Amino acid sequence: MSKIEFVYISDFFLSHVLGGGELNDHELCSLLINRGHNVEKIQSRHFNESHLRSNRGKCFIISNFVNLSQDVINKITDTCKYVIYEHDHKYLKTRNPAQYEDYKAPRQEIVNYDFYNNARAVFCQSSFHESIIKKNIDINNIINVSGNLWSSESLRTIGVLGKKPKRKEYSIMNSNIPHKNTREAVFYCEKKGLKYDLISSKNYEEFLSLLSNNEKFLFLPKTPETLSRVVVEARMMGVSTITNKNVGASYEPWIKLKGDELITIMKNKRDEIPSRIMDVFGG
Repeated sequence: MSKIEFVYISDFFLSHVLGGGELNDHELCSLLINRGHNVEKIQSRHFNESHLRSNRGKCFIISNFVNLSQDVINKITDTCKYVIYEHDHKYLKTRNPAQYEDYKAPRQEIVNYDFYNNARAVFCQSSFHESIIKKNIDINNIINVSGNLWSSESLRTIGVLGKKPKRKEYSIMNSNIPHKNTREAVFYCEKKGLKYDLISSKNYEEFLSLLSNNEKFLFLPKTPETLSRVVVEARMMGVSTITNKNVGASYEPWIKLKGDELITIMKNKRDEIPSRIMDVFGG
């Protein structure tokens, strides 16, 4: 198999932000490197026309690109081999399809159409994510990877945590991000007289441990979650999940699985997702 030269562009990487998109991107880069390919990571705010000239002919993976200039977006669209690894909805000015009826925005709210349409592929996280994109920009190059990427170490940790005894209580993610909707989840439990723990930690393994303590996880986001890693993590640890219609994972066929069965599905994604990206570039 020939070596592919990749340029990976994103607003932030794991060294800057501990987020779901950044965790997924970090693992994808590692998996491509482990297959013998070169991957150069460049933050979108630093990427300019000089980078385009010096990387001519390489294969571009575009992750979050809010800080990428419009001139550079236009030149990538016209001159580069690229895919978009979409983590939300950057074809909308607001990035929030929940503002519109049936998640469909008015035409004047659509941006970056050519960028999405001309990509060799737009990789999305779930069938829910895919359906919202198609409602708004109706492109034919979408590939649903139906999952996310976790490191082998994280999956082992999740497997161990899933075996420990659980309390008959609810866990609620304690987030100050409004669309994560901690307030409504707390109101739900208090109204019904349910015992709950508010959980949060900046340490990823500690957060997983907290999430694994209770039998149920309640998550009621206000905006569409393209997948929701935390919901998948909960189920991989044998935790029942209570969510609303805004969680992409709940639309996937594997969502009925828990524990080791679901861990196996996500282990397989570690081979499947990089392979699909390489196939798009003829690798």
